[in-house]
Amino acid sequence: MRARRLVSAAIPLVVAASFAAAPVQAGTAAGVGSVPQSTQSDATYAASYAVNKVTNVDATTQRVSCYRPEVPLITSNGPNDGYTGMLPCPGATTGENTGSAAENPTTGGIYPSQVGSAAGYPAASPMFVNDHSESDLRVDPQNPKHIIASSKWFISAEGYNHVLGFYESWDGGKTWPVQGHIPGYEGFTDNTDPVGAFDGFGNYYEFILPYQFAYFGGATGTGSKLYQKSNEPNPALPSEATTVSVRPAGAIDPRDWITTHTNAAGVTGPDYIEFDDNQGNEPDKQWIAIDNHKYLAGGKILNPNYNTVYVMFVNFSFAGKMSKAYVSTAKALPDGQHSDWTPLQRLPSLNASASDTYLLPHVDPNGVVWTPITNFPSRMSRSTASIGVDYSTDGGVTWHGPLQTPAQNVQIPPLTYANTTFTDGIEDTFAVGQKAVGGVYPLYLSWEDFSAGNVNLLASVSLDGGKTWTTPIQVNDNATALDEFQPNLAASIDGTVSVNFYDRRLACPTKASSEAGPSGIVLDQQNPAYAGAMPPYGATNYCVNASIQFYSTTLQPLGHNIRLSQHTWDPQLNAPDRFGSTTFTGKDTFIGDYFGNDFAGSMSLTTSVSTFDDGSNPSHYQQQVIATVSVP
Repeated sequence: MRARRLVSAAIPLVVAASFAAAPVQAGTAAGVGSVPQSTQSDATYAASYAVNKVTNVDATTQRVSCYRPEVPLITSNGPNDGYTGMLPCPGATTGENTGSAAENPTTGGIYPSQVGSAAGYPAASPMFVNDHSESDLRVDPQNPKHIIASSKWFISAEGYNHVLGFYESWDGGKTWPVQGHIPGYEGFTDNTDPVGAFDGFGNYYEFILPYQFAYFGGATGTGSKLYQKSNEPNPALPSEATTVSVRPAGAIDPRDWITTHTNAAGVTGPDYIEFDDNQGNEPDKQWIAIDNHKYLAGGKILNPNYNTVYVMFVNFSFAGKMSKAYVSTAKALPDGQHSDWTPLQRLPSLNASASDTYLLPHVDPNGVVWTPITNFPSRMSRSTASIGVDYSTDGGVTWHGPLQTPAQNVQIPPLTYANTTFTDGIEDTFAVGQKAVGGVYPLYLSWEDFSAGNVNLLASVSLDGGKTWTTPIQVNDNATALDEFQPNLAASIDGTVSVNFYDRRLACPTKASSEAGPSGIVLDQQNPAYAGAMPPYGATNYCVNASIQFYSTTLQPLGHNIRLSQHTWDPQLNAPDRFGSTTFTGKDTFIGDYFGNDFAGSMSLTTSVSTFDDGSNPSHYQQQVIATVSVP
């Protein structure tokens, strides 16, 4: 590793001049309390939704989705938190293949990937999709009104049982008429970690992590998971894999996905990049980027890396108690197919003997691909993290780095946040500017910091290819110390930058307020992490909104944090339980590790969770809400 010099002199003078400090305690990290736009009152923040003319559209309540899961679990944790358990399909309105006998007559009703399942699998019939946590959103670079978003598509929150689903808009996010589960890998118990990218032809790639587990006690058990090769539900499939599904350009039917690949030898099969079949060396934390810059900056020279698909993930070794980061590439083709995946190549690490993760590749207009790489002291020790940046100039053939960033030995949040039971997500986010400054495309980094005893979000920019970075600034502008988390960066072609994040500055609705009923807080009856009265009416640092902060190309703030959620929502309701239990333990629930953020011309679009009932979510499931706001 070659250490890079970090200089505070690189920060523009206007930032220093407009700096407003919030009270911080001794030992906090550089940047905490450095709020260039100054703090704002909670009342001003609450009103910013209306002031900035933000719109909210409930996307995933617009259709009823169902699919036949590989592994059934009928256990319910209700009535606390509104849990309903797995429910039969009431009749899908998506047009997707739900896994019924009529739709799959040659396989007896099951999906092709479920052929070969063990006795007792898959489920006997299609089930209703309820929760939609964790999300990604991508605007088609050829048509800014065409948007594809994806999220986890749950049939059992109690058993953390889901595939991935998508929702598609052709009118800039006003309506989402095409949606459903992403087909091809229903024979695995779970498909996870939604992330996608468009190629230069308009085809959309979803990078998927399918994996297997069973439940202790079967369909009526506790929901606790059994990862054991001899008890896998589908012995015809590997234990876990990384793979892609491609939605061809112009596709309209929700079933139109390419899920197989014919390799150079003429063999056709699942489009696996890697698979693990021994439950001991497992891929995870996958991400994707595609170079859709046909010409290099200047517009006259063809980009040799055009339509290169970069897929990255880490392999967790249980024996070695570490994780290693890998990349593979392919060339996208016009018909939605692609060349064979290249052999896996390990990415440069800050510490080759420790634990690497959180790869978030982006490509600049010169065809250079960049990714952060987050390093923990070890797989078992995650109190601090350091972030570097790797890059390739030749389409992923060779890699350089890591370049050092200001985020070194960062104190990360605890596993679960104060007062609630949902877990922390990905600690950092990264973007590459699409507008050059002094001939160089900026690199943007934002990350969580827990050094003040609550979670703040910091950000920095490099204007010289990662050699130096500006002194970190604080993104969140709340006046009272509490938790702000899961930052997500995006960069527009006009140079505007945004960081969206989950925000807990507003108290939960009070019992007498008009928001109390539709918030569903009355269902929040048991929470071992909260010492106050239940239900938690008026609780602070508990309920959640989504927020956004805009910046100029050089990270000058454009106004204050803007509230993106029309309604404050309770994260405990119907929260997926990653451990599973019929007795509510609150040990490890989930709202997602990240959520979607992108630009469509002069508009910013965000897809994030809400459990609020605006009239379309009476069961208070986790739904995906699209927030749209004009760029300042």
